[in-house]
Amino acid sequence: MTASRRSFLQGLAAAGLIPQLPAWAAPIPWRNWSGSQQCLPSARHAPADIAELQTLIRDCSSTLRPVGAGHSFTSLVPTDGEIVSLARISGLIDQNPDTLEATFYAGTQLSAIGAPLHEVGQALINMPDIDEQILAGAMATGTHGTGATLKCLPAYVTGLELITANGDALWCDREQNPGVFEAARLSLGALGVVSKLRLQNTRPYFSRKESCVATLEDVLANAERMADQHRNFEFYYIPFTDRCIIHTHDLTEEERFATPVEDPNEGVMELKAARDWLGWSDTLRGLPIKMILDSYEKEVSVEASWLNYASERNVRFNEMEYHLPREHGMAALREVRKMLERKHDEVFFPLEVRFIAADDVWLSPFYQRESVSIAIHRYYSEDYQPFFDSIEPIFRRYGGRPHWGKINSMTRADFRQHYEHWDDFVAVRQALDPDGKFLNPYLSSLFGEAG
Repeated sequence: MTASRRSFLQGLAAAGLIPQLPAWAAPIPWRNWSGSQQCLPSARHAPADIAELQTLIRDCSSTLRPVGAGHSFTSLVPTDGEIVSLARISGLIDQNPDTLEATFYAGTQLSAIGAPLHEVGQALINMPDIDEQILAGAMATGTHGTGATLKCLPAYVTGLELITANGDALWCDREQNPGVFEAARLSLGALGVVSKLRLQNTRPYFSRKESCVATLEDVLANAERMADQHRNFEFYYIPFTDRCIIHTHDLTEEERFATPVEDPNEGVMELKAARDWLGWSDTLRGLPIKMILDSYEKEVSVEASWLNYASERNVRFNEMEYHLPREHGMAALREVRKMLERKHDEVFFPLEVRFIAADDVWLSPFYQRESVSIAIHRYYSEDYQPFFDSIEPIFRRYGGRPHWGKINSMTRADFRQHYEHWDDFVAVRQALDPDGKFLNPYLSSLFGEAG
């Protein structure tokens, strides 16, 4: 086998176009979407079915980490052991028209759920603004959309199948293995590999999405009211402009309709250009952006829910996101904005603000707490650490809990203070995986022997 042919095969494997390298091939690096997390696993696997997944897990003698679409920014995957993708184990398994529940293989991409659900008379209750994640990864990290009455995705899981460290398939719900179920709804992949998920859904619905521009002070004064008024409400603050872009969704029975829509990826790159060309003056930098935003005409899209939530994110970034008690959200945002514009004129990505309902998932950042989520970003090729180091203390001072898939500096002791079921989760994890097959260095620091 020539070196060029081997390099070609390795490139295909790295791109996910072939499931697994032959035994003679060298290991292939793995990295996440932004490139901030990387590792050189000893082997990469993509089993074709659950039976093959069970055999792989049972026979694996090293660390084994499940990998999804790579849209997390924390060190959940990196290992010098083995990694496994569920990309080939996907699709709708069955559905219940009476309870409006549906069971999917856990490797199903979020973007591939809407159409089959619609065909059987169901729809996801809510969706995030990125739909490239696989179902298992979205649940494992507490992925969420926005909506003051809407919960994160794991809260809508009513049952799941977990492949444990010995290769057994364990079905879990509130009646069967309820303790494992409570832990496995949001597990960071630390209990085993989730292979199937049963979701509570709703009937298909259309939403009317509206986007408009407002001043920051108007948004801060009306955010609470708007969050309660609309099914979905979020806004983006554009640094150095005093302007926000607002997105709302509401149920509608209107026919499909859409006005012309600006490409948000182009908008982000325009913000970068303004930073690059005029960053030496915050005032001058903000002027052209405000002129563009003030000419922005309201955008409207009426569409089936599953086609109206997500948007393409082609501009890569690294992200920190904290979930704060709702009553502190706007005060924290004011401080974040002040810190950003006082110390970090290198930042051009908007601040993203969303509202999420309380739930009962053990490791959910929204456990028993209505929350406001504030996310900050840095361009993927730029050093995010100084900016994140400035903002994180504000989040933590207001009692924020970080998104499990977003960059943060919290330790086991910190997390334990935030989660009353932390020790319960650790006990379930230890019982299911006493040898730590599913723990990489980061997860060992959270759930190891002294967890």
